[in-house]
Amino acid sequence: MELFLDAAEHLPPDDYLTSPVSVEWRSGAMHGEPVHESLKTLGDLRQVFRDHAALDSMESSREVYRVRWWAPVKPGTEGGLLWGVTVLQPGKVGDEFFMTHGHLHSNRTRAEYYGTVSGNGMLIQMNTERHTWGEVMKQGSLHYVRGENAHRIANTGSSPLVVWACWPSDAGYDYGSITELGFSSRLLERDGLPVLVEGA
Repeated sequence: MELFLDAAEHLPPDDYLTSPVSVEWRSGAMHGEPVHESLKTLGDLRQVFRDHAALDSMESSREVYRVRWWAPVKPGTEGGLLWGVTVLQPGKVGDEFFMTHGHLHSNRTRAEYYGTVSGNGMLIQMNTERHTWGEVMKQGSLHYVRGENAHRIANTGSSPLVVWACWPSDAGYDYGSITELGFSSRLLERDGLPVLVEGA
């Protein structure tokens, strides 16, 4: 059955902020409005890595990761979803793998999904008792992050780690707790393998 509709009656409401965007799954590119982008360099992450002597020997403008995200509703909107991707470059600072800053959600009831498209890495989570563990990330792995857990990703491979994510628009971000207290374990290279080392 064909339906002939008056187009004017089916326009999106005024508070609908976007039209569909396009994504390039493997590269992590996103095109359209409103797509946002954030870049983090070694200089931006000085407080995250432990080996400052090694860090001082590296170019501070070197890219560690780039985040792109689509906000079809305003951040803070209850009931909405945001969609984004992190492209984390390979590398180490001393024996510590390149990683994201890590954060908690301001609203600790809001969970998140991570899906690995390419590369190899580890999702590092820490619960409210500061117990830290890791989940191997590889092509096709899908990960669930509970709202109350701190989380970050690390690249343990030799190519960019591309991870897509979906999270509630009212989750919010708490970076300050990680800056102040850090994680209870660090992901270090030991005998050629990534190992979570407590208290490192």
